[in-house]
Amino acid sequence: MARFINSLTQNRRNVTPGERRFAKRLETLLEDDYLCWFDVPVGPARHYPDFLILHPSRGLLLLEVKDWKLDIIRRLDKISAEICVNGAVKTVANPLEQARSYLNLVINTLGRDPQLCEPEGPYQGKIGFPYGYGVVLTNITRKQLDGALSEEEQSLVLPGRLVICQDEMTESVDAMDFQERLWGMFQYHFNRRLTLPQIERIRWHLFPEIRIGERQTTFFTEFEEKGGVRQEPESIPDLIRVLDLQQEQLARSLGGGHRVIHGVAGSGKTLILGFRCVHLAAMFHKPILVLCYNITLAARLRIFVADRGLEDRVNIHHFHEWCGEQLRTYHVEVPENGGLVWDRQVKAVIAGVDAGLIPRAQYGAILIDEGHDFEPEWLKLVTQMVDPETDSLLLLYDDAQSIYRKSKGLDFSLSSVGIKASGRTSILRLNYRNTREIIHFACEFSSRVLDAKAADDDHIPVVLPETGGISGPGPAYRQFESIGDEIAYATKCLKAWYERGDFLGEMAVICMNMDHGRRVAHQLQSLGIPHLLMAERRGKRSYDPRSNRVNILSVQSSKGLEFRSVIFIGLGQIDDSEEEAAQNMKLIYVGMTRAKERLLMTASGRNGFTERLGLMVTAKCAVA
Repeated sequence: MARFINSLTQNRRNVTPGERRFAKRLETLLEDDYLCWFDVPVGPARHYPDFLILHPSRGLLLLEVKDWKLDIIRRLDKISAEICVNGAVKTVANPLEQARSYLNLVINTLGRDPQLCEPEGPYQGKIGFPYGYGVVLTNITRKQLDGALSEEEQSLVLPGRLVICQDEMTESVDAMDFQERLWGMFQYHFNRRLTLPQIERIRWHLFPEIRIGERQTTFFTEFEEKGGVRQEPESIPDLIRVLDLQQEQLARSLGGGHRVIHGVAGSGKTLILGFRCVHLAAMFHKPILVLCYNITLAARLRIFVADRGLEDRVNIHHFHEWCGEQLRTYHVEVPENGGLVWDRQVKAVIAGVDAGLIPRAQYGAILIDEGHDFEPEWLKLVTQMVDPETDSLLLLYDDAQSIYRKSKGLDFSLSSVGIKASGRTSILRLNYRNTREIIHFACEFSSRVLDAKAADDDHIPVVLPETGGISGPGPAYRQFESIGDEIAYATKCLKAWYERGDFLGEMAVICMNMDHGRRVAHQLQSLGIPHLLMAERRGKRSYDPRSNRVNILSVQSSKGLEFRSVIFIGLGQIDDSEEEAAQNMKLIYVGMTRAKERLLMTASGRNGFTERLGLMVTAKCAVA
């Protein structure tokens, strides 16, 4: 069964009966190594072919589908057609010419990538896999087509081998006959398969929105006019990263209404959120709101949105910042007494909404990252801000990273706070961020708080991560006499990496105590090593993963972020009492899983956590 990457019901227009029937034939008559996209914008120019089919051996096929009946066609030539629609004659493109022009744009884009072209021989520099195009006429039989056009006319405007007719896509059609029709649309065939990296590169070119970790300044157009000068297309990197097929399929097929994505650390939840922002921003007139708990994660998301030119349509806030904006905008007073200022602000917003001072339904869609750290009253407040006409809400959740709420998992039902997602929860189990060694180490260390538990549709279970990452060096652990020795060692490592020319923005010092972070910053200052101390609000808001400076932050502020190299200091100063052990173990798990490739942990003093780390590292070294 072919794999459709997007749902036919979640596209920019209504699906015709013929398109639906043809999609069903593709799904049932092709094998499971065929990838299919329906009505998805393709390439830098963002054209919308009806169907795009990719197969490792067969190649790339682009199809246009028409539900025309023979009696509505008034004229047809190689370039255009005149059809009768609701009593009026309308001139449209010949669907075969339309498919050909779309394919030419796609091939021109792919042809700029040397890794997709023939490296040598008579076809050097040409696309290194087959490609083709064709038309599907869902309401015209082959006999009707042959009767309406002579053989000579068909060869000029609709060559028979490039057309699938109504009687060739019936429910009873033989699978081999159907496939022969499809692949007869190719002019040549190769005796080799596309590699997985090549398939990912094809997806990278065709769908810019699924690219990971790069600016997308040419997102909507192939060329940009800047100061009257026509700019050349963006350069093509040697190494590319894209959403995997499960992530892309989930992002394209989420549908409307309320949805929950439960994913392990590093499974791409935030990437899917970003894709969803791009998709929804093109659909709704009202702004999109993205909420998270952490200031640093909000800063990262703002950069993601700005790189895609969506700042005016997508609003990014951490939750308490958003509450402050609401109070200032609608001139609602905050009570002088009643707890911490943050708590008083939240209560004031809730009271303001209840009293009609702050309007509901302000946003076309709301997306919530770090949903595991939101209190029930916060979620109940936020759900009221979605326009009921669109009713689009997405909650991203990972119970294993719940470090602010003391309860284990949700101690309330989603329906009780207005989230209607029963039966609409998707689970992402694969971790792509960390090396196998890091994620296995983090899970083994935290196994006491990561036990999976059963849950009904309205609750969210703990999901244990499965690794999808690459291999790398095992986590390192160093025990020292004092925190000063820890800081000196961490600084020495950073200095060596800096002098080697490593990019500092991919380095982080994660601290259990930000006084330790300030001491690290002081040492780096004396060495002239650029750094960002995220101890205060201003520093957290200044986080930019593209800046070449070491990031120094608390484990709480690190949530939602990732770095190639992480030095995690101060582990010996953590409270390992029975009351705090489980929550602090989650903190350590979060800190460990920020590291993509290199993880160094240090401690001075001893507690239950350092003993466990020491035993684990010793055991792994013995095995090695």
